[in-house]
Amino acid sequence: MRKMGFKEFLFILPILILLTVFSLWPILQTFSYSFFDYRLNDQQKSGLYLSDKYNVDLFMETSDYVKFYLNGEKDVVDEEGAKIIGETIALVDEQQALFEGKTGVIELTGDESDKVGSFNATLEENINILVNQYELVNESNYQYIIEELNTSLISSNFTGLKGYSDAIKDDRVHNALINTIIFTIASITIEFILGLGLAVIMNKSIRGRGAVRTISIIPWAIPTAVAALMWSYLYDGASGVIAQMFENIGLIASSEELLLSSTGAMISAIMADVWKTTPYMALLLLAGFQTIPGSVYESAKVDGSGPVYTFFKITLPLIKHSILVALLFRTLDAFRVFDLIYVLTGGGPGGSTETMSVYAYKLMFGQTNFGYGSVIVIIMFLCVALITTLFVKVLGTDLMDTN
Repeated sequence: MRKMGFKEFLFILPILILLTVFSLWPILQTFSYSFFDYRLNDQQKSGLYLSDKYNVDLFMETSDYVKFYLNGEKDVVDEEGAKIIGETIALVDEQQALFEGKTGVIELTGDESDKVGSFNATLEENINILVNQYELVNESNYQYIIEELNTSLISSNFTGLKGYSDAIKDDRVHNALINTIIFTIASITIEFILGLGLAVIMNKSIRGRGAVRTISIIPWAIPTAVAALMWSYLYDGASGVIAQMFENIGLIASSEELLLSSTGAMISAIMADVWKTTPYMALLLLAGFQTIPGSVYESAKVDGSGPVYTFFKITLPLIKHSILVALLFRTLDAFRVFDLIYVLTGGGPGGSTETMSVYAYKLMFGQTNFGYGSVIVIIMFLCVALITTLFVKVLGTDLMDTN
């Protein structure tokens, strides 16, 4: 292969920049999130903090309230209580002097972080003593004051590899991964067999071949969410046509088993996926059939090869590239299945159809736990990379080979 020169490099440079921006950057961003306990529903963890930070504005405002409330308690406490109040106000003054002239959220050094933590603990202890020993005028306000002061200190939420360690021990991740693998292997196996048969039929010179091709592609043309909603009605235990038919012919004991039992829900999801994407598999395989010259079959016929021998020894090896592309595309598509499962079963019942994508979605957008959700996404990314490598190695075909 000829070595790439500078001019050739400049020619592909825009493509490399686009790939970096639109492909690698989201992955790197997700990868960085996975090292933090990043939660949008928690003010203390709603950012990526490598070190402790301090909300000086919030502290100054809250500490002024502390002094105001404590000064108002001097008439309802005895000498010992007045001494505690005096020490507490002096402590607040000392802390305010430490951060005087600073505004906004600042980064703390290790020593400053220890001082803030010690201040919060001492202040909370003194106020609890006063609340427990005296009937204070502003007693109901102190709990909120302490919470606000603790909120002022934003601790680092960098967790490193802890998220990955938790995921390895998370039973829900194990369950989601097993469900994803079962769904992928079962649906792809059935789709490949049916798609290969459909491609053979569509490749034949028969009357109405155009109509067959048009009709067969209809399920694939329907949006996945719409197809999932349609199948949810067909599977419905009370009025679903498919559920009633399966019950009448004895495939299931009750029509409600299709969506309300764990096995039934998984089989229902696989059937819906097979119905929708088998035409896509058939089209990819049909493209491979179309590349085989007719002279190959004529030569095989002259040599006395039968239909079965010709199919397995000549046709299948010649469409190996198309098989690889079809299986690779559909496997990756099935592994990251989301909308079909989410609309049809929501991952239930009891998590029996919850896949990795559905679990990641629930973490990131249901619980706004973007840190742990990113860990699940990165695990999916690694699985997808492993699947791609295995396909190329097992089938012995390098898709990136320019020759």
